[in-house]
Amino acid sequence: MGSCKIDYDPLDRYTDVAVYQNPANIRSYIIGMYSEFNTFKFGSFPIGYDNATDALTDLMKYSSGVSGNGTVNILASDASRVNAAGPQLNYWSTGYARIRRLNEFLEGLNTKAQGLDENSKLAFEAEARFIRGYVYFWLVRLHGSVVLVDKLIGPNEKDNPRSSEEDCYKFVAADFAFAAQYLPATRDAANTGRATKGAAYGMLARTWLYAASIAENDKKQFNTDELTGIPQAKAQEYYTNASDAADEVKKLAAQGIYALDDFATMFTNKNSKEGLFTMYYSRPLITHQQDLGFVPPSDAPGQALVYGVPTAELVNEFEMSDGSKFSWANPTLAANPYANREPRFYATVLYNGSAWKGRTLNTTTSDVIEGITEYGAAEAKRTVTGYYAKKFLDQSNTNIIVNKSDQSWMEMRYAEVLLIDAEAKTKINNIGGAKTSLNELRTKRGLPNTPSQTAPEMMTAIEHERMVELAFEGHRYWDLRRWRKAHIVLNNIRFTGHRGTPAGTGVTYQTVTVDNANRQFTPALYYIPIPLDETLKNNAITQIKGW
Repeated sequence: MGSCKIDYDPLDRYTDVAVYQNPANIRSYIIGMYSEFNTFKFGSFPIGYDNATDALTDLMKYSSGVSGNGTVNILASDASRVNAAGPQLNYWSTGYARIRRLNEFLEGLNTKAQGLDENSKLAFEAEARFIRGYVYFWLVRLHGSVVLVDKLIGPNEKDNPRSSEEDCYKFVAADFAFAAQYLPATRDAANTGRATKGAAYGMLARTWLYAASIAENDKKQFNTDELTGIPQAKAQEYYTNASDAADEVKKLAAQGIYALDDFATMFTNKNSKEGLFTMYYSRPLITHQQDLGFVPPSDAPGQALVYGVPTAELVNEFEMSDGSKFSWANPTLAANPYANREPRFYATVLYNGSAWKGRTLNTTTSDVIEGITEYGAAEAKRTVTGYYAKKFLDQSNTNIIVNKSDQSWMEMRYAEVLLIDAEAKTKINNIGGAKTSLNELRTKRGLPNTPSQTAPEMMTAIEHERMVELAFEGHRYWDLRRWRKAHIVLNNIRFTGHRGTPAGTGVTYQTVTVDNANRQFTPALYYIPIPLDETLKNNAITQIKGW
């Protein structure tokens, strides 16, 4: 019998030739890579049903005790759940699958691309490295020491060792620095949402801040692995690098490209100049479910999910409108605890008495639909702290089941850059420069300048500012890790809410525990284990010591 081989182009995907044959196809291919940023939108992480990492901290409490919607609660109180067979905070295979596709794109760009001049080719390379830097940043802040792959590799090259944590951060920084050099400062309307020079410098500043923080604070106290940790002597250099990168963003802001925006409206403003890097959504095809997940129950009776709610610890952190501290020990303040607070409080938290979508919220025990209930093993689907999360919600969206949500997600904001700059400059003893950045933010938020004078005072002020400014954006857990404070703040403690009870014509508030077990954060969690299946497939990799 005879046979013949028929070659044909598959109809369900593009071939290499088609992808690289013209600039339009290359553009479409790289734009497809941006879907990776959806993995972490609105501070979520792929644990359970995309739970928020702030719920691992003192800022947010998830209302469910059931795996899936409440996985984050289970992990927060049981450190033994994290192990090599099930790291829980696991992005390894997803991250490396994206890295392979990006490296494949970079190889094709350099060997097969047609119709591109050198500048266009460099811009596409910068875009791919921006995304790769972001993916690697996530892997590195999870594991510290990971496998660095900067080119497309085949099956015979599957065995690769981990690199040192310092080299990993340098690799990430190199990707972002290259992106900052070759990406444009702005994009036209047809390319809104693609990475820019400012986005790359912002990510570079964030990367160096993490590296510097670990160099300063880790000191090999929590792990004996030879590849984890960064020499303490490098801290000043890396803080300086973070400050320099932040200064580049500030220069772009001085040109009018970025600016602090109104805190109450920016998260539903698709044209906010505060966003350095923003993911855009558009009804009806490209939407999300942020509203359904966090609105008070009466917004969608029987369907609202009420995933996470603010803790009393977060509510107490917001200042008074004159910049003074709030205290329940002050009888005058305790008698009317939600009056005269700073503007960010009213844009972040829905509290008892809040005006919301034409009604006044009653979060006291007298309301069986939206009032506080006790946290337990079931799906509460209402507040367990006495509060609801307002930040990111669209008050104009009165039919969230039909409309879904299309608010933009700002992965990086100019406010974060100012906070990075304030922290980095504090650490290199440029207190004046640090105060300038911090006060620029506080002034825009309607607060007086910081009274802080010394470096320790400035760090206390910056930590406070990051808690309230960046609440629910997915920073707190990682901040506590890089400062090496998580084993103190998140361990052997139960966080709280405020239970309101009607009393005559008023309401009395009682601080109540919202955890049914102590939180646990063991020092081993500063480095999440490499997934067991990876150590079985990769003969050159070793597990992080301690796991």
